[in-house]
Amino acid sequence: MDEAPSQDAPTVATARAHRRVPMRGRDPHEPHRAATPLELLFDLTLVVAFSAASDELAHLLAEGLVGGAVLGFAVAIFATVWPWVNYSWFASAYDTDDWVVRLLTMVQMFGVLLAALGMPQFFESIANRESPDNTVVIVGYVVMRLAMVVLWLRAAAEDPVHRRACRTYALLISVVQVAWVVSAFVDLSFVTGLVFALCAVAAEMLVPVVAERQGPMTPWHAHHIVERYGLLVIIALGEVVLGTTASISAVVQEQGWTAEAATVGFAGVALVFGMWWVYFTLPFAEVLHVRRRRSFAFGYGHILVYGSIAALGAGLHVAAYTVEGESELSGTGAVLAVVVPVLIYTVLVFGIYGAVVRHVDGLHVVLLSATLVVLLVAVVLAASGAPLAVTLAVVAAAPWVTVVGYETVGHRHVAAELGRLGA
Repeated sequence: MDEAPSQDAPTVATARAHRRVPMRGRDPHEPHRAATPLELLFDLTLVVAFSAASDELAHLLAEGLVGGAVLGFAVAIFATVWPWVNYSWFASAYDTDDWVVRLLTMVQMFGVLLAALGMPQFFESIANRESPDNTVVIVGYVVMRLAMVVLWLRAAAEDPVHRRACRTYALLISVVQVAWVVSAFVDLSFVTGLVFALCAVAAEMLVPVVAERQGPMTPWHAHHIVERYGLLVIIALGEVVLGTTASISAVVQEQGWTAEAATVGFAGVALVFGMWWVYFTLPFAEVLHVRRRRSFAFGYGHILVYGSIAALGAGLHVAAYTVEGESELSGTGAVLAVVVPVLIYTVLVFGIYGAVVRHVDGLHVVLLSATLVVLLVAVVLAASGAPLAVTLAVVAAAPWVTVVGYETVGHRHVAAELGRLGA
């Protein structure tokens, strides 16, 4: 027989309808704030976007079209990550989890998938230096941004404290979307389209800078937003796991199950785990909690972090194409497709942390230098004709330089930095 609940036991809400709730702004110091199931569901659409962008990058790199590959990849990453960034900061400040927010989130998920479906045609046009075939990508992007306009207008109507900032967000985002729509239906040359896109991207990124200066900053939650960014890092690392699987499969099909295949598998897992460890050694949340005005370096810098991780997955796919003899790149070029994203990722993680704390730690310079040496060794080995498994194993050791440095000495430097900031 079940016991009756004690009168002193806390009550637990078992169910509620998701009726419309006024957006008054969340408490930026709310304890135990965590990502919601709705946010996690939205994140899953980024898996598709990262996979599509990474696959197209790998294909063009394997064909030797490096310039077009990098350009198309940069646009694809921005078109999917920037709306996610905006949504995440808005949800951190205003998430009411009512039916309106849920449905508008679904609209944005549709936009991400639409943009991902348009990537193959877009990459092909970029590779051929034709007028960018970006109509589907832009439509998907604009769908996501217009959903955000509705959310900002709702917040402006219901949060008088931040009304001016919310209205500024809605107005400026709407203006830039008009420009994107015009570009999608006007036949622009390759160069003109590129210049126009760069100007539109700059305008998009100026929107939060201008809006947040219109009054008190929107009430985003430091620990919540850092958790959101960290979760997307993990999702992006999943693309690297897919790239590792492709590399192992290529070696197995070429040589059968050998020690080299096992080495490639271990190297891929070690690389992913080391990069994860590097990222989560740095206490971004504690710093942003006491230095909220430094959020722009954190928020914007991560767009490149996600791009570097997705590019690493593409680099591992290129390595697989090279083993199968289906790549125009040399062995050294294939290894560079892996080395460059790892280097960019490491520099960005330390660079963002340095920008947030506004201090350059000498130990971090040493660790970055040592990481660069390891990556250069991998490139030299590839140039000398070393097997793929050997070079990947050396690359996999690169993030572990930072891991060992942090666990032995670096954690004391971080603790001292937090003390200096009063975190």
